Amino acid sequence: MVVSAAGAGLAGVVAAAPAAGAASAVNYAAPAVNYVALGDSYSSGLGAGNYVSASGSCDRSTDAYPEQWAGANAPASFTSVACAGATTADVLSSQVSALSTSTTLVSITIGGNDAGFSSVMETCVLLPTSSCLNAVATAEAFIASQLPARLDQTLQTIAADAPNAKVVVLDYPDLYDLSKSGSCIGLSTADRVALNGGADDLDAVLQAAALANHDTFADVRGQFAGHEICDSDSWLHSVDIFAISSSYHPTAAGQELGYQPVFTAAAEG
Repeated sequence: MVVSAAGAGLAGVVAAAPAAGAASAVNYAAPAVNYVALGDSYSSGLGAGNYVSASGSCDRSTDAYPEQWAGANAPASFTSVACAGATTADVLSSQVSALSTSTTLVSITIGGNDAGFSSVMETCVLLPTSSCLNAVATAEAFIASQLPARLDQTLQTIAADAPNAKVVVLDYPDLYDLSKSGSCIGLSTADRVALNGGADDLDAVLQAAALANHDTFADVRGQFAGHEICDSDSWLHSVDIFAISSSYHPTAAGQELGYQPVFTAAAEG
């Protein structure tokens, strides 16, 4: 009878175990992710193709890194309001309305259009090196003197509108592999050095703003190394005067293999 009692007790423990395990699974289930993508063309996916017709001139692509991350991770909700050509003012006026207290994850690339890099790149493509260097210098002066305050205002507004969200600030890749510039047709090496320098200045200000606002900074430059313009397997569109807007933007591979892994690591870190 003693053995039977012990056996019955053990059976009771074993029988109870699944219920306890089930309760534990419920108690420790991962919280729902509500993801909103903000920003400019590097987040909308300009250059990646497969654009969503409803996005119009914002050129949101189904191959952009936010869409790819959402497809792989199945968040409870996903909204992209990223738009080609967006500035910090555009984010504040027409994008942050997508945020709410239920938003748990936000991504953003921003600042390049504030600094006028689209016109800088067109200058470097179409005009002599002297004009390119002057345009880059003007952009760098703006980045140093005016962009930090704009970024702070933008990130502070995001924090206020999505107080429960992790905010990931992604930067821009270096455009050229300068080690191969001598064998690469197109712009002069001086132009390429200046453009890479301008991108690095922009990235440094983005990193400082992210850290100052307690956000997560995600640097894509290492991921793009070996896949820049002048590399045989480039993930960036080179200069194309017939499709100037896509020049210097990530290809579909750049979104998938460049941006998406870096964002994934930052979102999960």
